[in-house]
Order: sequence, then C-alpha cells, then structure tokens
Amino acid sequence: MNTTISNNGLPLLPQAPGSQTNSTATGTGGTASDAPASVPGTDDSVRLTDSARALQDAAKVDGNAAIDTKRVEQIRKAIADGSYQVNPTRIADKMIALDTQIAGAAKP
Repeated sequence: MNTTISNNGLPLLPQAPGSQTNSTATGTGGTASDAPASVPGTDDSVRLTDSARALQDAAKVDGNAAIDTKRVEQIRKAIADGSYQVNPTRIADKMIALDTQIAGAAKP
C-alpha cells in the first residue's frame, strides 16, 4: 500500500540517494492481491527521509516532544468516564486568536 504525502506548499527538502519520490502503485487495481508476498526470514525496517526527520524536529518544542502524553491520557480518561467538559467560549477565543495571528494583525 502506497500513500502519497504532498509537501503542502512547504519547501522540498533534499532526499537521500535512491529514495522514492511520488511513487505510485503499479498493477491493475492496486488490490491486496497485487502486493508482493512477504519474504520469510527478512527483518522489517524503517528508514526516515530527510523530510520526515525535519518534520519530526519541527514537532519538538524546546527539545521535548510537542505532545504532552500525560495530558492526553487525562483527557482520554475524562472522555471515557463522561467527565470531560467542553468550554465553547475558550475554543472560540482561541480560534479568533489564531485567525488574528494568521492574518498578521496585532493582538488587542
């Protein structure tokens, strides 16, 4: 299965030699029967491109992961037990602040 990820207007980063760019599935229908059979005795591996490494580095804040896993788990538990409260005013304020930031306008 191939998934194409576009750069969404971001500058293209250098690719490692021999890396695949914009590859598409070949075959008649791209179904599971068109995929090559797995070869026994081989190890799975992942090789990140320079673009993937740059995205990974950009997601970090002050050298730490940008996702607070403890907070995510707290919210997940609150949703599961029904105690999670949505504050629509806070959401609206944050959306307006983001729109203002994107538009380049000065904050009030």
